Amino acid sequence: MRRILSSCCGLALSASLYAGTAGVPVAPHPQPALLALGTAPSETELRASIAALVGFGTRHTLSDTRSDTRGIGAARRWVQARFEAISRDCGGCLEVVTPSQTVAGQRVPQPTEVMDVVAIKRGSTDPQRVIAITGHLDSRVTDVMNASSDAPGANDDASGVAALIEAARLLSKQDNRATLVFAALSGEEQGLYGGKLLADYAVAHGWQVEADLNNDIVGNSRGQNGVRDNTVVRVFSEGTRSNETPAQANYRRYHGGEVDSPSRNLARTMAQLADQYLPDFRVRMVYRTDRYGRGGDQVPFLEAGYPAVRVTEAHEDYTRQHQDLRTQDGVRYGDTLDGIDFRYLARVTALNAITMAALSRAPAPPAGVDIHGALATDTTLAWRKVPGAAGYRVHWRDTTAPQWQQARAVGDVDRYVLKDVVIDDWFFGVSSVSADGYESPVVFPGDAGSFERSPPAAKSNP
Repeated sequence: MRRILSSCCGLALSASLYAGTAGVPVAPHPQPALLALGTAPSETELRASIAALVGFGTRHTLSDTRSDTRGIGAARRWVQARFEAISRDCGGCLEVVTPSQTVAGQRVPQPTEVMDVVAIKRGSTDPQRVIAITGHLDSRVTDVMNASSDAPGANDDASGVAALIEAARLLSKQDNRATLVFAALSGEEQGLYGGKLLADYAVAHGWQVEADLNNDIVGNSRGQNGVRDNTVVRVFSEGTRSNETPAQANYRRYHGGEVDSPSRNLARTMAQLADQYLPDFRVRMVYRTDRYGRGGDQVPFLEAGYPAVRVTEAHEDYTRQHQDLRTQDGVRYGDTLDGIDFRYLARVTALNAITMAALSRAPAPPAGVDIHGALATDTTLAWRKVPGAAGYRVHWRDTTAPQWQQARAVGDVDRYVLKDVVIDDWFFGVSSVSADGYESPVVFPGDAGSFERSPPAAKSNP
């Protein structure tokens, strides 16, 4: 059942009921600040960003880098200037960096510089933990090697870049305990180069990436088949970890975890936040890394061992993706500004902003979650405590259920026994909760569900 939150006053009252009694285990509760973010994104700001990006004619990775009015170089400098303006408005709260690398490959025949434009808002208490939002700046037409024809890329993916710029504007003046990263990537259409560049940057700088929200094609609410729906967005998430070792895979096949990667539980968190704070909008979780046979910049993050999801509109119009601008047989082709539903894009942006705020204010997910209960009528969960957690919750669900069904606040402990809950019949997890009621994603026991980039080697099968 979807829960509709009526007012900030009601939320504050609800919060007081949770926070009161000494000795009662801390539990998550509704957050007025997250409710306010639900209506905060500006359609005017989103439109201005996309119009500016479309105005550069083409943003193909191999296009002009020197012109101030056309090509990928001008687009990169425009995004950098927007981040710098946002930073000035918040007293220098954003650090803007432009990591780059020269690449060559099947779709990059001559060595070419790929550059990401990244704004970093350091966390107040947990700066090495990172919550990132990404979208790709580059665009293309039918021929992926055509760097000269107009390629507006309004939806693919100026919409994602506009969303992350608006999220940066909204969150720049708000509290974040973990670090927030807003990244406009390049080289996606030529081979996911920008995502790889940022993932490598994260590894080199020791980032503990808890989430990458990759927004790619998020601005259209009308499908090619004529279906119009502005109330649903898809969130794609991998089922098993991309960097899983053979030993870890062997353990998982025996004990479960195929639908409980950290990315999958990140998607569950997003769906729950939408239900709670966006009563006119919902997440459709899709149990795939990406759309069938296609890919996006979340993939290099997954390959590096970081949790990541792809956010994409519910109904795509393929006549507006990767197309030369033309009219053929009465059909208008091309990814132009008139294909954007700005009300819909504002809702997608709100989901991202709420997710980033919620995760950055919550403690890190519990580490080292383990489980025992073979040949017993009780199930025992154990974990390592994390900084900033005032308490923990244990969760369980039927093995065929898509969402966690039951939860129990268990206090500031590192071990809990669920009496008369048999390990064989359920899937289990643990989340951490801050003193002010922000909750981390749920962590499934063992390597399969760990949010750590390189969890310890798996146990052997019994």
